[in-house]
Amino acid sequence: MALDPRDFDILKVLLREGRISKTQLADRVNLSPTPCWNRLRKLEDSRVIEGYSARLDLRRIAPHTAVFVVAELTDHLAPSFALFEQAIREVDEVTGCWALGGGYDYLLQVLCRDVDGFQRLMDGLLERDIGLKRYYSYIVTKNVKGDGPPPLDILLDARSREGS
Repeated sequence: MALDPRDFDILKVLLREGRISKTQLADRVNLSPTPCWNRLRKLEDSRVIEGYSARLDLRRIAPHTAVFVVAELTDHLAPSFALFEQAIREVDEVTGCWALGGGYDYLLQVLCRDVDGFQRLMDGLLERDIGLKRYYSYIVTKNVKGDGPPPLDILLDARSREGS
């Protein structure tokens, strides 16, 4: 789907204010409601917008420990990557997983109730024979800047320079 500047304006507003009403969104991007809603529907239908969610302050809800884990697999064959990735998708405590180029194979973001829960989780993954050779864990001690919206203005500026 080709996006124009008005589509990007819609996306930028939604990243900051996901609960904005459709009428307010239309006002914010200087469109009348029907064309704005049509654009929004196209962005959703094309899966540029994957969904809507709330950001939670977990400190106010439940005790938890956040851990980043770098993982190395036993080998680098396509079936091994597929097996590991499928197993990780099934683990609710793994809230993010990225394949890496370089020295390690994956970076995982893990949320558990406490360090003991994290260790039980990792012991279970090692026992499952999913190709996990070794891992290194880094416990988060403070969230300095977390889970912000993507910097669309910067990314789009780079894209426009590539085209010129």
